Amino acid sequence: MIKVAMLSFWHVHAKDYAKQVEGHPDTEIVAVWDELEERGKAEADKRGVAFYSDLQELLANPDIDGVVVDTPTNIHRDVMVAAAKAGKHIFTEKVIAPTLREVNEILQAIEEAGVTLTVSLPRLNFNYTQAIQAIVEQELLGQITLVRTRLSHNGGLSTAANPNGWLPEHFYNAEQCGGGAMIDLGCHPMYLARLLLGMPQSVSASYGYVTGREVEDNAVATLQYENGAVAVVEAGFVNPFSPFVIEVHGTDGSLLYSDHDRKLLLRTVRSTEAAKEWQEQTNWPEAKPTAFDQWVSHVQQGTKATDNIRIATDLTKLMEASNRSAASKQQVRIESLQP
Repeated sequence: MIKVAMLSFWHVHAKDYAKQVEGHPDTEIVAVWDELEERGKAEADKRGVAFYSDLQELLANPDIDGVVVDTPTNIHRDVMVAAAKAGKHIFTEKVIAPTLREVNEILQAIEEAGVTLTVSLPRLNFNYTQAIQAIVEQELLGQITLVRTRLSHNGGLSTAANPNGWLPEHFYNAEQCGGGAMIDLGCHPMYLARLLLGMPQSVSASYGYVTGREVEDNAVATLQYENGAVAVVEAGFVNPFSPFVIEVHGTDGSLLYSDHDRKLLLRTVRSTEAAKEWQEQTNWPEAKPTAFDQWVSHVQQGTKATDNIRIATDLTKLMEASNRSAASKQQVRIESLQP
């Protein structure tokens, strides 16, 4: 049994991760630490486990095998380096950290300690992602020229039930979050674009502030590639009916997927039928295990989440470049980021 400590309930998905720990047959929550003592004590009391007001005291407990990190993004580096040095395996909410420099410091600590890190990048494992990737790998679209991905919700909009929107107020704190819609929701379409097209040469981003918060609630990033391909990543907190959408276009065909009907459609000149009209793709591969389940397996087997960490590191590069581009109103080359 892997004994897990929850490090903060700051993130909106922290309780979801706690349920994953509680629901897995090989893991259990044994302790809680939170930068807000009142919140942490309440969560610890719900579960009948110990609350630690001192993070170092928790990390010094030899009975704790691993931690789930849901702290404010700006303290990810300090928390994860400390956890690694204490010999704790780490499962963390995205992003690893807001900057490449911080990510590299975390990865160095992980490597030196010999512990396992896995980052929650859930849509990498969904069945539609496996289906899209299979089509791309079969070269049914030819050379990929454009990827467009969008994820948006209404968390920033005022409603009768939630006058300030349903996102917690601290999700608009620029210092804690490292940004708004792009670094939160935009992470998912961003790492999917990275999965399908690889890393771009440069990024251009534009951020909007529809509700006047400290961070953006409406965002677009454009990724430019050496071979002429382009990826467009869109995210927002101000859209009540915007479904998740992914489009992949190439020299020989196109595919479309949207959560509004959950259909994957393909047209390609490489198929007689699909050249005439859109064909729904129904024979999807199975979804991969969740990121948390993968973390547990890595801990048990003493293996590393190599692909997961590579994509998560690239995700931080893309987010850092997007933030810098939006702030400077200029294109930012990936190679210009400080390691």
